[in-house]
Amino acid sequence: MSNVYDPTAIEARWQARWEAERTFAAPNPDGPGFDASRPKYYVLDMFPYPSGSGLHVGHAVGYIGTDIVARKKRMEGCNVLHPMGWDAFGLPAEQYAIQTGVHPSASTATNTANFRRQLKRIGLSYDWSREVNTSEPSYFRWTQWIFKRLHAQGLAYQAEVPVWWCEELKTVLANEEVINGRSERGNYPCVRRPLRQWMLKITAYAERLLADLDGLDWPESIKIQQREWIGKSEGAEVEFAVEGGAEKLVVFTTRPDTLWGATFMVVAPEHKLLARASASQRAAVDAYVASAASKSELERTELAKDKTGVFSGLYAHNPAFDAGDPRGRIPIWVADYVLISYGTGAIMAVPGHDERDCAFARKFGLEVREVVRPPQGERGLSEGVCFTGDGTAVSSGPIDGLATSAAKAKAIELLCARGVGVARTTYKLRDWLFSRQRYWGEPFPLVHLADGSTVAVDDDALPIELPPMDDFKPSSDGSAPLARASAWLRTTHRGASARRDTDTMPGWAGSCWYWLRFMDPHNASEPWSKAAERYWGPVDLYVGGAAHAVMHLLYARFWHKVLFDLGLVHTKEPFQKLFNQGLITAFAYQDKSGRLVASDEVETRGNEFVRTSSGEPLEQIVTKMAKSLKNVVNPDDVIAEYGADTLRLYESFMGPLADSKPWNPRDITGCARFVERAWKLIVDPDGRDPVRPQFRVDQGERALEGDTLELERALHRAIARIDDSFKAFNFNTSIAALMTFVNEAYKRQSALSRSQAERFVLSLAPFAPHLAEELWSRLGYAQSLAHVAWPKVRPEFLEDDTVEIVVQVAGKLRGRVSVAKTASQAEIEAAARPSVASWVEGKELAKVVLVPGRLINFIVK
Repeated sequence: MSNVYDPTAIEARWQARWEAERTFAAPNPDGPGFDASRPKYYVLDMFPYPSGSGLHVGHAVGYIGTDIVARKKRMEGCNVLHPMGWDAFGLPAEQYAIQTGVHPSASTATNTANFRRQLKRIGLSYDWSREVNTSEPSYFRWTQWIFKRLHAQGLAYQAEVPVWWCEELKTVLANEEVINGRSERGNYPCVRRPLRQWMLKITAYAERLLADLDGLDWPESIKIQQREWIGKSEGAEVEFAVEGGAEKLVVFTTRPDTLWGATFMVVAPEHKLLARASASQRAAVDAYVASAASKSELERTELAKDKTGVFSGLYAHNPAFDAGDPRGRIPIWVADYVLISYGTGAIMAVPGHDERDCAFARKFGLEVREVVRPPQGERGLSEGVCFTGDGTAVSSGPIDGLATSAAKAKAIELLCARGVGVARTTYKLRDWLFSRQRYWGEPFPLVHLADGSTVAVDDDALPIELPPMDDFKPSSDGSAPLARASAWLRTTHRGASARRDTDTMPGWAGSCWYWLRFMDPHNASEPWSKAAERYWGPVDLYVGGAAHAVMHLLYARFWHKVLFDLGLVHTKEPFQKLFNQGLITAFAYQDKSGRLVASDEVETRGNEFVRTSSGEPLEQIVTKMAKSLKNVVNPDDVIAEYGADTLRLYESFMGPLADSKPWNPRDITGCARFVERAWKLIVDPDGRDPVRPQFRVDQGERALEGDTLELERALHRAIARIDDSFKAFNFNTSIAALMTFVNEAYKRQSALSRSQAERFVLSLAPFAPHLAEELWSRLGYAQSLAHVAWPKVRPEFLEDDTVEIVVQVAGKLRGRVSVAKTASQAEIEAAARPSVASWVEGKELAKVVLVPGRLINFIVK
């Protein structure tokens, strides 16, 4: 056995042993080897999409963090469920297939194999027996099964809705997948068009999705984003009769008290009322509607610097006024700052008390009326200011003189009495667009019958698998590729001819329930057993990026609540604690125009960075890793040079897990040196024994005195710091504590006892598991340390017997000295005198002042 530290050999050996012995397998409550006396702990990563580029070190930081937690929890006596799988359906694999000709099933298999290899090489303690893949029939059978339950509950329906269409991707995208009118993936232009789509009625759960956030241990920033996305508003729904027809424009307002100040109405460009635009305004309205179709919601609202709009030629009656009152006849405009997807797609415009309406009215010369007087000291319309706050109702007939809160209530009462309005609570949240006209996704478990009805297939017909297709490119007309699979398309349902639905589910579908399948992944008769779900649920710790705040986390909570209502899960929420890891950033370079330059086009000349081809000076900045910038770091490369444990230690040592931090290859060597020092502390690289003689099994335990006692205290301090670091996942302080202990141990190496060496190895195990396992084995233990008890901190060893005393002469600091806590003043004086001898020489000592436990001051003349 070589005593030279060889991470390549050591890590490969222990990874193979963990796999062979199924060290991290977590038995289910109804399975062999289950220990009911242990508490459960379910720690879960947001599972990755297996891209062709593989993992980089930024991905690894979160996985290393959860692995550290999982390993410590096992040592603390928990049954730990720590699984991994693949979110494998979706656009990226299909786009890659179209570009390269490699079928998405083949590229997915290749990519998942590479990801799995990389994750195992890092030494992550996943229970690989629970691995799932959302694109495998054994998995998406149950995705389809859950969709059937949504459909049966009336939560899945078809509707013609204005959707984002991406011509380049040839598919519909959800609102959340479009940023500033361009696709999130690929940055392609998108336009609005009406299409018949499958929708999920997430709005039916809006209030519960909002209210149940309060009981979750989640970052407040994520809760705020979800609350804002759900967007609860309380107010009134008001009907405005449209002149010349039976139509009524229904609007929602949070300020019904300002109804008397509504001087015009605005409808969204997609509103059906515009079909009635007057002949004189028809051309202008049509041109405006066409222009608005290419803008994103953000461009139409927050980013719009200038309000645009067109008069429709139509008028409505404001129900606050009697018929025939000229103040009640108000024009109807079309403007793109009103969204068809929010509220009713129409608003009553109150320019005196809404800034957007005010800007619009001033641009187009529309009436502005004050109906809310500001409190004393605040400015209003008379001072040229649009007042939007609470005040007193004026020029508002029956509610004149009322404060805003009372005026709102009275206005709603009047609307209800006249039959032209009702109190209403609305949400900004829209139903979830759940159709994609693509190939690589879950087929819907639905068929269309000859009578025009759409029904779900029977459970025993699941899974509905994708047909093999060589040409699965999106059609130029937007129809789904599956529409071309004629043999697959034709089927029967309970003896009747039927036609399959040709849309597929979005990439989000498989990730809406995967934490449940991990609980019971090999169950062929149900998606999970009640016993497994009742034991493992909910997820105790869920770790992933903050980018998933709205989409994945909101969708997952929605599905889980539906399953709860159906009695299929026992908790209302899937993830009790959520933690967002920070980004690993990297150095990049930009020219004076701010354009980024790939790192392979940059060279260092002295202290400056320049473009290799031109010598142009460049600025070094820190930014997100990106393939285009050539600054992505592959963990394989780091492991090849330093080993997995050094990678794990460095990523943990860079800073708190929640923080973004820059990758600097020059700093890795410090962690590599620490690993070597930890090894040599216990193993003599020049010796032949597995460990240094003082750590042999036959060595008796040392007495806790002298240097051994000091090391005992140092070890307890280190373990206490490690325990504390887990509260906020600041593992950098754990690594610092281990480094400090190793430094202390080298100062008193001969005094280090076997018991102290063992506990040091155990405390190192979550962070550098291969090294710890190897040292544990060399200390004479045949079994893995994965389930060995975590070392306990004894409070009495956290207190020192000594105290540091500041030494002063005439009130000025001249030194410090360590003395026993029980030392007398004479003993402290004696200890301090050598450090002040030169300052008091030849002077008369007037007196000595002692502040116990803090300082001693020599007063001289």
